[in-house]
Amino acid sequence: MIWDNAFAISILPILLQGLWTTVHITVVGTLLAAGLGLVFAVLRRLAIPVLSKVIAFLVVFVRGTPLLVQAYVAFFVLPSYGISFDALTTGIVVIGVNYSAYMAEVYRSGIQGVSKGQWEAATALSLPGTRTWGRIVLPQAIRTVVPMLGNYLIQMFKDSAVLSAITVVELMATAQAIGSSNFRYLEPLTLAALLFLAVSYPASRLVNRLERRYAPQH
Repeated sequence: MIWDNAFAISILPILLQGLWTTVHITVVGTLLAAGLGLVFAVLRRLAIPVLSKVIAFLVVFVRGTPLLVQAYVAFFVLPSYGISFDALTTGIVVIGVNYSAYMAEVYRSGIQGVSKGQWEAATALSLPGTRTWGRIVLPQAIRTVVPMLGNYLIQMFKDSAVLSAITVVELMATAQAIGSSNFRYLEPLTLAALLFLAVSYPASRLVNRLERRYAPQH
């Protein structure tokens, strides 16, 4: 099969629409994952009886099962129990919850990295828990884990292609649809790969800069 420039140019706007959906999934999914992951990490640190164990089990369960299986269960099984959303919303929630389990562990490592002296100083000053967490612990913890969170954002951007399995029309699904309707896969799949690269490569370079900026100074 020979590359057709005219065909490639004609399908590019359609692929860009798919790319926009992929970016939308990534941004909203990352916000969900970052927020939920932080909540999980803090609650586990507080060691609330039962709740802490439930969260720990949830994190292990989500990390130990494939994203594709989670997407299938959410989209095909949960509606039979009266829990139903459109494909895009389901996909965002699934990928957000999936990555929240990974981000929770990243946050937890950052929290554990805060020196014992910081906790003791907050206790000595009789600071309330909310102020200790909001003014002392979290600012230090989050600063150190920003690069790792950035890596997960890039990974989520690429993993969003999995959601095509539950009919989310993101970039990969768009490329496959164009290929099947025109019996030409070379151009749409190649362009899709290049669009993924065009977004993920600059993002990875930015993460590398963050890693150098926030790396511990020795």
